[in-house]
Amino acid sequence: MNNKLVLYVLGALVLLVLPHFAQHFGDAWVRILCNALLYMMLALGLNIVVGYAGLLDLGYIAFYAVGAYSFGLLASPHMTDTFDWFKNTFQHGLHAPIWLVLPIGAAVAGTFGMLLGAPTLRLRGDYLAIVTLGFGEIIRVFLNNLDAPVNITNGPKGIDTIDSIKILGFDFGKDHTIAGIEFHRVVMPSYYLFLLLVIASVLICYRLERSRIGRAWMAIREDEIAAKAMGINTRNLKLLAFGMGATFGGLSGVLFSTLQGFISPESFSLQESIIVVAMVV
Repeated sequence: MNNKLVLYVLGALVLLVLPHFAQHFGDAWVRILCNALLYMMLALGLNIVVGYAGLLDLGYIAFYAVGAYSFGLLASPHMTDTFDWFKNTFQHGLHAPIWLVLPIGAAVAGTFGMLLGAPTLRLRGDYLAIVTLGFGEIIRVFLNNLDAPVNITNGPKGIDTIDSIKILGFDFGKDHTIAGIEFHRVVMPSYYLFLLLVIASVLICYRLERSRIGRAWMAIREDEIAAKAMGINTRNLKLLAFGMGATFGGLSGVLFSTLQGFISPESFSLQESIIVVAMVV
């Protein structure tokens, strides 16, 4: 127990000082660390679908895109610049706060996840993989073409000037010095926020795995027919797996858009889905 505690403490110290060490080589390295944490959250979410429930999802990046565009539309001047009626109400843009958009992005992505799961309940294996792959590409193509006749996503040009995170007056878009330690704007504060959310995600997944729902998912993964014979509601639990996994994707997407300040459909290609699947496998 003592050895484990020492390892945990050392690991925590390394994670805390790592971005300051990386910053000596440039902010780009801290940004890489932030992106790595986002991919960890994506992998944790996809692991609920693929690892726990045994449902192969090759279009998972679509939920990442849904979360990113949720924040992009609600926290940028895009809507004001595009629609006159919107400008009359919000002259300088909506600029919704992160604490409001995070649950919205998660809820919208979770809803899309359940909408994807509903028509695929009877599919397994390769057939399910093909359908989810198609769903991921459909979302990307929609985002790429929703600039006419009504400009919603700005098409391949993407959405820019997305707000940085602001929490209790602390603006992640500005440089800060705390106790003599410099926190360069966006990347350094984002690293610690993302790290906190990854730790929370790990704890949630850990509890899910050992819960009644988690054991039911694993029973479905091992033998769906036997699980159904034992009284497990496979339909609802598979939908829940899709919804829960998509929620993690939506949260990650919101954070991605705050980090980048710009999003476009090219950021959510099939290659990204394959990378996340490879992380889970």
